Amino acid sequence: MTIQQLQERIKDAAARGATLDIHGHRSKAFYGQPPGGEALDISDFSGVTSYEPSELVVTAKAGTAITELEALLAEQGQHLAFEPPRFRGSERGRGTVGGMVAAGLSGPARATAGSVRDHILGLTLINGRAEAMNFGGTVMKNVAGYDVSRLMAGSLGVLGLIAEVSIKVLPRPVASTTLRFEMDQVQALRELNRWGGLPLPIQASACWDGALILRLAGAQAAVTAAVRSLGGETIPQDLALPFWEGLRDQSDEFFQGAERAVQGGARLWRLSLPQTAPVLHLSGEQLVEWGGAQRWVTSAQPPAQVREAAAAAGGHATLFRALDKSPGTFSPLSAPLLRIHRELKKSFDPQGLFNPGRLYPDL
Repeated sequence: MTIQQLQERIKDAAARGATLDIHGHRSKAFYGQPPGGEALDISDFSGVTSYEPSELVVTAKAGTAITELEALLAEQGQHLAFEPPRFRGSERGRGTVGGMVAAGLSGPARATAGSVRDHILGLTLINGRAEAMNFGGTVMKNVAGYDVSRLMAGSLGVLGLIAEVSIKVLPRPVASTTLRFEMDQVQALRELNRWGGLPLPIQASACWDGALILRLAGAQAAVTAAVRSLGGETIPQDLALPFWEGLRDQSDEFFQGAERAVQGGARLWRLSLPQTAPVLHLSGEQLVEWGGAQRWVTSAQPPAQVREAAAAAGGHATLFRALDKSPGTFSPLSAPLLRIHRELKKSFDPQGLFNPGRLYPDL
């Protein structure tokens, strides 16, 4: 598959007045509102087109499997520091580079490494007029023009087809240790906020079911000193690695339980809050990540109550998984923000070809 073939497919859809459902391995088909339109499978548009380990930059086509890209980076001792979740896709793989950017989701290390958006250097986008547009560049110091590349992170493909992406990569940490502490969410949030003001190499955290798990990563001396300072129970690497991988890919015990609850009519919420926000007294199971900034809640509580609680704490709530998404996946936009979203959609996709309604009903 080539960019020209993708452009022809878009031109054909525009001529017929059809809409397109852009997808790769469909690992994130559950996310956002239900897909609609004719399927446009880009999984054959794959491959790494450029990789400069010394420059810490890789460029890959949108259909490239994340696992394939990470295997290449691992050969050079590098990785995607923001740990994008790969979920479970089709038999062909788990998650693609294009879907990674379109969903804008990050894993356990996001609080320290930054988000997907922070690591995008440039991309090629095919807009609703079937024009291939290049934004950004392939060097970290490229700051010319509007930062359209990062605008695509989290857009769920409603602005155009992400064809190719240039990403900043980083060396893997030299040392890593996982610690476990017995403490409830109140204690965990208090300690995480206190430790956040200290020079500690805390890379990731997770609090659930009366335990706080920390991952320390960095120079060996820094990790060793932090272990002595923090205490806790050291978790062997052969147990720690599957835990963090499961948390990243949302396949661990908490998310398995959440999936069962969703099938029973509950909802899985993703709450984005200030790290200093207190415990939210919502019904159901909760898992806290990112030092308190990301909180997962499995609950049958009315959606309006969950969103009100998140807003009162200074954040917002996303309906991540549910059988019924009629309450809307994302928090309603204010009038000014909705106007901006509509103008962006009109500019990039004037005929409304791409992923109609996936982000918001009229976008």
